[in-house]
Amino acid sequence: MKLLLSVFTSLTLSVAAAQAQSPAAKPASKPAAAQIKQPGQVIYEQNCLTCHQANGSGVPNLNPPLRGTDWVLGDKTRLINVLLKGLQGQEIEGEMYDNAMPAHDFLHDGQIADVLTYIRSNFTNKASAVTAEEVKAVRAAK
Repeated sequence: MKLLLSVFTSLTLSVAAAQAQSPAAKPASKPAAAQIKQPGQVIYEQNCLTCHQANGSGVPNLNPPLRGTDWVLGDKTRLINVLLKGLQGQEIEGEMYDNAMPAHDFLHDGQIADVLTYIRSNFTNKASAVTAEEVKAVRAAK
């Protein structure tokens, strides 16, 4: 009887230990949707966020907003050229912005396409994607 009780206790403890270590016992750790970054988002965070802010609002009289403006939603060639050549002292949507935006021509075509697509599809913007081929064509036309 003592042996039977000992075997039963060992078996119970073994089952409990196995259940505690089984994948079903642990909650699955999936990355939250907010943690998954869109192509272009990392480039934006590294190169654009400081001036244009996390929400794309810009800084009055210094750096223009990136949401709802014709510069972002309109002509892709003009927007691509802003990244390739930089911009300074430009009136945008009736407001003057004096801070110089340096050229970002060090980014490759795919990176520029990704960051511009990110900007054109975030901050309440709903515009079509920019492709690496479009960037390449504008860069070649310089």
